Amino acid sequence: MLTRHAARLGTRALLRGTRAFTHTNATTREAWLFVDSVFPIRLGIWDIRYYVGILREESLLDNLGTRLSAVNTHGFKVLSLEPYPKDGGVFVHFSYAAHETEEHAMDAIESDLKDEIDRHGGVPSWLGLSRGSVWLVKGRPWREDMNRYPSTLVKVTFEGPDIREETLYHLYRPYGRIYNISPPTPVPSGMLRFSQIAFQRVRSATVARNVTHGFHLPKEGSVTRLLTTYERPLQAHAIRDWITGHPRIFLPILFFLLGTLTYTIFDPIRTLFVEGKMLNRFDFREYDIYKWLRRQALDRLVLRQEDLDDGGPDQDVWQERRAAEVALRSYLADLPGTVALVHGPQGSGKWRMVSTVIRDTGRKALVIDYAELNKAPSDSRLVAALAQQTGYRPIFTFLNSLNNLIDIATMGVIGQKAGLSSSLQDQLKQILEVVGTALRRVSRHLQNEAKQRIEAERQAETRRECEIRMREAIREGIWHDPRLDAVVGIGVISELGVGDEPLNGLVISSSESKDAGALESEERRRAAEGELARKERSMKETRTIESLPVVVIKNYAARGRTNRQELQEVLSQWAAALIENQVAHVVVISENRENAKLLARALPSKPLNFIALSDADVQSALSFVKKRLRDAVVTFELTPEQTACVERLGGRASDLESLIHKVHSGQSIEDAVEDIISRAVSELRKNAFGEDADEAKMLPWSREQVWTVLKRLSQKPELPYYQTLVDFPFKGDEVPLRAMENAELISIVILNGRPSTIRPGRPVLKYVFQQLVHDPVFQATQDLALNQILISSAETTVKSCESELNTLQEMAMRESWTQRLWWTGRGSSERTRYLSRKMYAAQQKIQTLEKQNAELRRVLDKQA
Repeated sequence: MLTRHAARLGTRALLRGTRAFTHTNATTREAWLFVDSVFPIRLGIWDIRYYVGILREESLLDNLGTRLSAVNTHGFKVLSLEPYPKDGGVFVHFSYAAHETEEHAMDAIESDLKDEIDRHGGVPSWLGLSRGSVWLVKGRPWREDMNRYPSTLVKVTFEGPDIREETLYHLYRPYGRIYNISPPTPVPSGMLRFSQIAFQRVRSATVARNVTHGFHLPKEGSVTRLLTTYERPLQAHAIRDWITGHPRIFLPILFFLLGTLTYTIFDPIRTLFVEGKMLNRFDFREYDIYKWLRRQALDRLVLRQEDLDDGGPDQDVWQERRAAEVALRSYLADLPGTVALVHGPQGSGKWRMVSTVIRDTGRKALVIDYAELNKAPSDSRLVAALAQQTGYRPIFTFLNSLNNLIDIATMGVIGQKAGLSSSLQDQLKQILEVVGTALRRVSRHLQNEAKQRIEAERQAETRRECEIRMREAIREGIWHDPRLDAVVGIGVISELGVGDEPLNGLVISSSESKDAGALESEERRRAAEGELARKERSMKETRTIESLPVVVIKNYAARGRTNRQELQEVLSQWAAALIENQVAHVVVISENRENAKLLARALPSKPLNFIALSDADVQSALSFVKKRLRDAVVTFELTPEQTACVERLGGRASDLESLIHKVHSGQSIEDAVEDIISRAVSELRKNAFGEDADEAKMLPWSREQVWTVLKRLSQKPELPYYQTLVDFPFKGDEVPLRAMENAELISIVILNGRPSTIRPGRPVLKYVFQQLVHDPVFQATQDLALNQILISSAETTVKSCESELNTLQEMAMRESWTQRLWWTGRGSSERTRYLSRKMYAAQQKIQTLEKQNAELRRVLDKQA
């Protein structure tokens, strides 16, 4: 309907003549008026006031026609009303009788119309506020429906000579205040010159545009036709042009606003989500209604898993972890002073022990799985995985790629990066910083809950004491309720209007009772209050510790992506910050004690709390295997031979699981154990010695070092750590031993905070070492290589001794007979005897090793 209405306006405008005044006869003439402020001025296509004015158009035009028809000056008669809603006005086509000069008649009509309008308080308006006026159209009405919306800036184009600013000012000032007129500027050939008039109000601009469009203004014998259009106060693309022209100013402001938006809006939301995750606010399973429905419906129909578990071997294994459990509970019962590192081989029950202790103590825990983070194929996936584990949301991972593109673009525009993109380490730190803030809020929330709980217990205890004292007084007949006096109106109590106080004490009716029973109950009350005070102090001391959340980093330093070192550093620094600020207890679960280096580096002044776990004993391992085989409907009993085979695997859960899978697939226990050992031998040869010499050079240890350790462990269950460290081929270098421990070839037992003994990395490796050492060819090749190094070292010793002995002999030849008489050369003699013995021992060692090499070469010849 609006489109048809606009088309109708345009058609009527085209059919009307081009002259401002049309002579119908000698005495009657026609002209136009413009009435403003009838409709709302449409400032854009989005302006919904325009449609409100259209709905009231009919009533507004009727009221306006009624008011204008009241004027009869010079035969004034309204011929038609042409609404122009876009500019908020109405064009009035009227006729009049020109008995006098045309100018005098028009002025009189305009004056009388304004008086009539003022007498009614203004023209009818869409908003009900009469504030418009009537203006004589000096030019030609132009009603168009283009998207040229009114503005305070009117462009006046000259068809003829230029008009001076003074003339323009006097012509347009009656329509409203003008605060600037721009002089005509040079234009390309063939185009008209123009001036721009800036009004203070849009209403003034609409009146000026519709009244003076097409006006013929005489100037010094010539006529200039004025053409008026609206001009946008801000030119098209001005903002875009300014931004592209001033990137050094705009980009820093934009990035500052974006950062401010992130910190003021998104970070509090993310903190709320992390807090909700730790407090289980978004977990429907923690709500009472769900628990009730589960108890009443699901648990009655389905047997729960905990009801089916007999706990046999797992409980046995758990009994052996009592020392580690006690150490962990002791750590959680004190303020966080350091990081607790729970380390042990895979399958030793580290996570189960930690989760059980946390569940028993009722602590809130945040678990970060390092192994899952390491599986992320890209940096954005890594950030998203950490955010998911911590409850950090919302997160916009795609923005990092977009920020990189922005950096590249700004590098080409301003010659330097914008700094909007951030590295992986910065993104991880930002997430963990928000998580740290949420942990503080969780701690405060738990402290407030504990405080309220203690206060409720204190009030309940007070009420119980009061009830006990009241019952005792009732039994003794000395109790009186003072509130009854106010009810029945006894004496002064009734007159004063008191006695209806709450009963929080005990009123004794006689002084004798007060001296006897009341004093005794007062003593009991004071004793109870003292007990409550002591209990409250004790609860207050432990409340702070118990309200601290626990951060668990499981599978710490697990193998994964190549940049795991960067992730380790970020987590280590964050854990250290939590400990230093006493925000939370931090428990790190790792398979290797060697992985604690970064944690120790982040806490240089505080030693770590090491909690070690080992493999299960033989009886627990046998119970575990029997249970799993029984679950798989394998009902046969283990023979002594089969029991001995299972004992060779020890208590490592991964090896026991492998054994069970092989038995399920149809192998016997003996064959399965031999297969596990054979596979371990092949893996050991590759991982410990390398496929070839080039690969062996890439290992953090030499073949001689690993062969020495494996050969000795095949003969003994454990080796002294420091004795192995100072002997050949290590000679005090701990790096190869630590690398072997990290590769799970060996395990270093810690005693009193220092390394004590060296054991195989897994229980089955003892038999793997034995099988590897008993391979004659492999043993011969490794012993030959080791002997060659020992022979070279002994020959070096012999040559060094020979050189020093020659020097001592030359010194002895230069001594006189008096020096020899007074034993002045005794020191050189002692040195000579020492070097002789040392050279003799080295020579004997060379001969022995040469004999061994000869035997080893014969072994190789036989195998060839």
